[in-house]
Amino acid sequence: MLDRYQATLSGLARKDRLRMLSTRAGLDFSSNDYLGLAHSKRVAEAVAAALAAGTPVGATGSRLLRGNDPEHEALEAKAAGFFGAERALFFGSGYIANFAVLTTLPLKGDLIVLDSLVHASAHEGARAGRAEVMEASHNDAGAVDDVIAAWRAMGGTGRPWIVAESLYSMDGDRAPLGDLVALADRHDAFLFIDEAHATGVYGPEGRGLAHNLEGRDNVVVLHTCGKALGASGALVTAPAVLCDYLVNRCRPFVYATAPSPLMAVAASMALDIVADEPERRERLARLVALAGEKAGELGLPATGSQILPIIVGENGRAMALAKALQARRFDVRGIRPPTVPEGTARLRISLTLNVSEPDVSALFDALAEEWGHAS
Repeated sequence: MLDRYQATLSGLARKDRLRMLSTRAGLDFSSNDYLGLAHSKRVAEAVAAALAAGTPVGATGSRLLRGNDPEHEALEAKAAGFFGAERALFFGSGYIANFAVLTTLPLKGDLIVLDSLVHASAHEGARAGRAEVMEASHNDAGAVDDVIAAWRAMGGTGRPWIVAESLYSMDGDRAPLGDLVALADRHDAFLFIDEAHATGVYGPEGRGLAHNLEGRDNVVVLHTCGKALGASGALVTAPAVLCDYLVNRCRPFVYATAPSPLMAVAASMALDIVADEPERRERLARLVALAGEKAGELGLPATGSQILPIIVGENGRAMALAKALQARRFDVRGIRPPTVPEGTARLRISLTLNVSEPDVSALFDALAEEWGHAS
């Protein structure tokens, strides 16, 4: 009965693609806690105060039943004001939020154009929805234009939806948002931007790389709370009519138990910290600059962001290199297909305020020593 499953696992192991869980150990060069807020005293005190005041741990029901707590509504109101949007909706995770938006808002007869490297949750949400789905080459606005034009030429009459990350999770590069919004305007399309790795880190007061696009009728933005904000969940910011439509038609919203109201408290305080403490972004920028300098000394390209991929190529070598660095107390993880394209297995170095400048220098010294050994 279980043979088919074991055969799949054995096949993954032969290809050096078998995944296993491991606990945290060593210096943090793998998490998305970019601003170090997961252990913030202010966040912990806000959650403790909410508990003491009687805020429940669990929502106990969907938002449309008894699970709509004042903490959810307070977070959504604050987030809408912070990001400059008309409304915001709080979801349990970024994955669910991507899936929810793309299975609900693009309608039958519409077209979803996905950047080829956009999050897996966006790909899966798009393919589970009602719209036609096509991919465009990564960060290529011209390719998006061509896909929409070809679809129109073949009789497509609905609304295009252009889907991109503002900062890509595995490559650390930025989307050409100006070009994409211009395309959206020209094609009477929507632009859906996943700010997962930019929220809190970039833009005025950490409002993201799409901060100047929020509030437009044709722009929907996703801000995760589980990365730089140090909590969990995700916020979708959009025109009020689209948020109302999600409340009425979005099955992952209607039928899911609401996120913990304590997470709403944590995310709300994180937004305050992001606005109040710009020195966190300044410290992170210094780490990014140092890592770029150290990468350059090894002949490796820098991204200019807190996400620095070290492309190794072969799965086994990437995992051996990660293991060697972990043995030296650097928590660096190997990333393999299908998360990244075949032949591009890599180390994904993530820079956070959980490490110091000497830690960054030590990591690259260790990488220089281990690079030739992991073969």
